[in-house]
This record gives sequence, C-alpha cells and structure tokens, in this order.
Amino acid sequence: MFIDDTIAAIATAPGEGGIGIIRISGADSIAIASSIFKPFYKENLLDYPNRSLVYGNIVDSDRVIDEVLIARMEGPNSYTAEDVVEINCHGGFISVKKILELVLKKGARLADPGEFTKRAFLNGRIDLSQAEAVIDIINAKTDQSHDIAQTQLEGALSQKVRSLRNMITEVLAQVEVSIDYPEEDIEFITYKELTDKTSQIQKEVVKMYETSDTGKILREGLKTAILGKPNVGKSSLMNWILGENRAIVTEIAGTTRDVIEEFVNIKGIPLKIVDTAGIRETDDIVEKIGVEKSRDHMKSSDLVLVVLDSSRELEEDDLEILDAINPKKTLVLINKIDLESRLDMDKVKEYIAEENIIHISAMENKGLESIHDKIETMVYEGRVSNKGDVMITNTRHKDAIYKAMNSINDAIKGLEDHMSYDFIGVDLKDAWDSLGFINGDTVTEDLLDTIFKNFCIGK
Repeated sequence: MFIDDTIAAIATAPGEGGIGIIRISGADSIAIASSIFKPFYKENLLDYPNRSLVYGNIVDSDRVIDEVLIARMEGPNSYTAEDVVEINCHGGFISVKKILELVLKKGARLADPGEFTKRAFLNGRIDLSQAEAVIDIINAKTDQSHDIAQTQLEGALSQKVRSLRNMITEVLAQVEVSIDYPEEDIEFITYKELTDKTSQIQKEVVKMYETSDTGKILREGLKTAILGKPNVGKSSLMNWILGENRAIVTEIAGTTRDVIEEFVNIKGIPLKIVDTAGIRETDDIVEKIGVEKSRDHMKSSDLVLVVLDSSRELEEDDLEILDAINPKKTLVLINKIDLESRLDMDKVKEYIAEENIIHISAMENKGLESIHDKIETMVYEGRVSNKGDVMITNTRHKDAIYKAMNSINDAIKGLEDHMSYDFIGVDLKDAWDSLGFINGDTVTEDLLDTIFKNFCIGK
C-alpha cells in the first residue's frame, strides 16, 4: 500500500457539460500543475494563496489547450490529506482528455478506481466506514438513503463502533486483572457484574444488527416484482406507481413479454420495481421465456405485488401464483374494484393474511397511498426508526456485527456458566476485533482492493 507517487484522473462524468474536472493528488501534484499552467495575472500558480481559484490557460509548450480555473489545496487539509490540484476546464470529452494526457505525460499516474478516497483512508483523514459512505452518497436514489450515507460520512457509525469497542475494552481490562492477579487483594469484578456490563453491550449490538435489513433496502433498493396472470392490470399498476406511461397497456393478453425495470421513490424507500409477463400456460416461445423470467423474479424479489382482477373469478393461473408466494414478503392487490366483484375473497385469505390485502383501482387511482403506507410498514417492521438511528446499510458491516454479536453471546453464556475468565476474554477480544473490521482498524490490502474497485476512477 505505497502511496508515494502522484495520481490523476477525470473527476466528472463523461460527455458534454458545462465543466470538466481533472483531479491530481500526491507530492508532485503542484509541480506538475505549475508546469502546464500559465495564470493571466501573475507568474505562476504558487504566487497565489493556497485554496483559491486561479484563472489562466493550460498549455502544452506554446500551444493553449484550454482556458481553466485551478484550485491548489496543500495537504494535509485536502480530500486525500496530500497536496491536491483540481483543474476546472470546459466540459466535453476532448478538453478533459487532452489535459489529463498532458498531466500524465508530466509524471502523474492514472488513478485506480476509488484511489483518491483510498488515500484519504490510508492517510488517516477518514476511516473505512466513512470511505464506503462516499460511494453510497454517489449511488443514493432517495433523500432517505442520501441522508443515511451523509450521516455515516460525518462519522456517526464510526463513533458508535468506537463507543462499543471502548465498552468492550473496559470489560476486557477487568477480566485481564482477574486473570493476571488471582491472588492479589483487589476488588475483583464478580461474574454477575461482568454479565450485566456485557449484556448492555449485547443490547447495543443487537439494536444495530436489527437495522441491517432495512438499511440494506434503503441503500440498494427494494427489489419489487409485479406478478399476476395476463390482463389483471399489472402494467397499469406499474405506470400508476411510476406516474408515467412506462409500460404498454392493451386489452391483448401477453402484451408484456419481457421484464421492465424502473426505480421509484416511495416515502424515502427506493423500489426497483419490475413489471413481469403475465403468468399463464402458453405455446408462444417468446412469451414462455417471459413467463419463466416472471417466476424467477417471484423467487428472488424482496417484495412481491400479486395483482388479482376483482371482476373475474379465481382461475388456475391465479391459484398457481398464490400457492408459490412467500406470505411474509407479498402484498395482494385486488384491482378493478370499480367493477362488480366476482372474486372469492375467502379463498384468497387462505393464502395471505387480510392485513396484506389491498383493494385498488389503477384505472380510477384508488388505493395507491395504502400501498405506500403498507410498504413503509413492511420495510421498517416497527423495529427501526427512520430518524436518528445509526443504520447498518452495508453487507460487510452486517457480517462484522453478526460475528461480534455471536462472540458477545458466547461470552455471556460463559459468564452464566462461570467458565474461566480466559475463555471469556477470548470471546470479548473476538467481538472487539469484529467491530474493528467495520472502521478498518483490522483490515487487509485485499479487502481494500475489493471495496474500492467499485468506486468510479475520479473518486
């Protein structure tokens, strides 16, 4: 993990735009920028104050490449805690490409994905959970997921983890005294007192762990499949939820032959919503492939919206779908309530609890708010507040907390059984190490490579 060279990359999205930014970080960044920049009013870049925007031209020998603004930020007060220069040029593929090529020719190296943020971590400006929050902010699809990521970037999760590790350290210190000085006349902590202190830590860790499923949904989106037989109103429902005519709606059965995916924000919860082909027996080879995809989505989705037609009696295709659902992650939507009902609701309730049945009319815009409310209730499950809690959104963090929770459980069991303090100490140390995995206190280079390869190159 050597970081003694200078890196550069384009920090803005490719394509035409009002501005493009080339970012340089490392010991030679200011020298490289000075060698290709001619300010309009003074001799060179270093004649201007640190952290100010300087107006001038990027030049290659005597040829002007572009008119730019340059910001010089001397370390350690910069994003990477190194000397950083950002060149703000005209947006567009050619301008930023030419300037980056010139910077690389002067001695910089093209940055790896996420290497600027990786350097911020390695240089101690942020910890690993804060570094991961950066990509979560970039990928956020709702205000709620953005706010959670911003809270983690500000260090809320880091502080919570440090607090828990400090609590474990205090208990470990008392355990170690009992191990090292068994014969001394010292007021040793009793098994009951140890159990009480460790149980308090357990409650805090369990509380964090219980946010993980909700947090993962808010970070990655709730994969939601709309299922039903043909012509029950699936595509109309999708268009209604999205607020636009995204899916084709006709009276012809089998119009939707492939899956259609879109993201939608429901009360701060990102839904990756999928309109699927109507499930039925068919000889059409293309439609048959779509039906198989529908069945696959039913199995893999976090939430399934089964649409039934209130104006038609239950048929074999309806029963096949109801028989295959997982009731804990399914809402049954009784559509077309504006028409005379012929549906056997008692039969439907054999497959799904009444609280998970919602009556709607996609044609007359009735019931959408009830769907939103029910999805919000299912996501938060009454265990997690959507305000104020430190929320676990990352699978890696969830795994570390799960391991810490198991180690603490083992420690409490050992205390209750009056096992030797040596065994208790091992379990508590394992919990301490597992929590340190979140902040990067215990981390390997391979793990860092895995985490940061998912970043864009300029970040």
